[in-house]
Formats: sequence, structure tokens, C-alpha cells
Amino acid sequence: MFWLIKKRQAWTAVAVCIALLLGVAGVAFSRDSAVATVGKADNWGLSFQQEGQPPVANASAAELAAYNTYYVGDTTQKTIYLTFDAGYENGYTAPLLDALKKHGVPATFFVVGHYLETAPELVKRMVAEGHIVANHTYHHPDMSAIADKAAFEQELKAVEEQYQTVTGQAMPKVYRPPQGKYSESNLQLAKDLGYTTYFWSLAYVDWYVDKQPTREQALQKLIGRIHPGAVVLLHSTSATNAQVLDEVLTKWKEMGYTFGKLSEIAGV
Repeated sequence: MFWLIKKRQAWTAVAVCIALLLGVAGVAFSRDSAVATVGKADNWGLSFQQEGQPPVANASAAELAAYNTYYVGDTTQKTIYLTFDAGYENGYTAPLLDALKKHGVPATFFVVGHYLETAPELVKRMVAEGHIVANHTYHHPDMSAIADKAAFEQELKAVEEQYQTVTGQAMPKVYRPPQGKYSESNLQLAKDLGYTTYFWSLAYVDWYVDKQPTREQALQKLIGRIHPGAVVLLHSTSATNAQVLDEVLTKWKEMGYTFGKLSEIAGV
């Protein structure tokens, strides 16, 4: 999610993640209320109403599935789908990969152009260790504001081409909209390009590199809000995530959870 030159990374991180916060926080609403649908531009939003249970999202699973879009897996199965948004490398991806390897847990890393350009060896490691490296667009724009199909496609295609250069392989058609911003036409364009789109059902404020959550805060959110079928979003730039991931994976396993590949949600 962060590109151009290194000295701009921290500023870009703050700007992007403030926008992401809007998507994670969402708005409060009840299960019976009328909420936002995929028919207009919106931020992805969640309402956690009961600990250990899936949140209520601002678009239903059925609505999203029409666009090959998902945010949660089978909520009757204690399976977790772990994902990371990776905009730039600041030294924490390797420890995250170490923890994933120790526990035999697959993950999906949503990368932007900058990450592919500056951390190709880590991308190769992700692929070699069985993780999905997925498309988070080249420049991390608000894709819901792009009406031109060619411009929309270029943001995804540029990442595909860089991934091919780095790995020698075709990139999986797996996509996450930057900042959690979406619209019906946005999701349809991604579907037309052969992509499956994934939001998330659990995230916490882990992206401010100079204001990281404590270990206790991270455990409270990641353990307390985990639920069957959870698609978990973490940021690879988080020092706290690098510190606690081994412990979190252990606790999730102790709670009876197993781990699946994100693509399994869509049956591929």
C-alpha cells in the first residue's frame, strides 16, 4: 500500500490506514436494520455484536457472492483464513513467516507494486512456503472511484506483470480492494477480469507503526473476536503482530481452530 521513495512510506502508511480504519470500524447497526449494499460506493464495515461469533457486515454474504466476493468462510466450521496486507517491508515479514512455518499455517499476502519491487526475495519465500501472494493493486488507490475499465484493469495487471517477473509464475486471481472501498461496478469489474475478491471478518488497529498496540491489546482483539470461518486481516508492518503471532496461533489451535487457504472459501 505504500510506494515511490522510502522517505514517503510512513506518511503514505498513515494516510492509507486512516482510510482503512473507516472500513474496519464501519458503522453501528442492528441485525434487523437496513444497511449499505453493494449498489453504491462504500467502505467495508463490521459490527461485532457477540464475542466468538461472526460480525454483521454492511453487505451480506449472498449479495457479495454474486460478484465472486467473500468476507467470511463457513461459519459452522472452526476454520481460520489468515491474511496480511503488505504494502512495504520494514523488517517484520520474516518473523511472521517464521511463525507461520512453525505452525504449518497457510496465509495470503496481499501485495502492492512497491512491495514486489523492493522485497522480491520475501515474495519468493512466501510462494516457496506455500502461501498465496495476491493482488492489492499497484498504487493502492480508491478503486471504487475508477469508472474506466482500462484504468481499473491496469492497476491489477501491473501487479500481475511484476509478480511474473519476480516469481516466473502467473499470479493467482485473488484481490482485495485498497482501503476496503467497494462498489457494485467495482466488484463486477474485478469479477469480469477473473478475480475473486476478499474482504475480512476480523481486523484490529495494527497499522500505525509509531503507535503499536500492546501485546495484551492484540490478544484481546484477536482471541476475543475470533470466530468460525474468520478471514483475519493483519498488517505485515506491525511489530506487535511479529511479536505475538506465534502465541496467537498457539491459542487459536488450543481453542480448536484449524487453518485453511483463502481460496478454499470460493471452492477453488
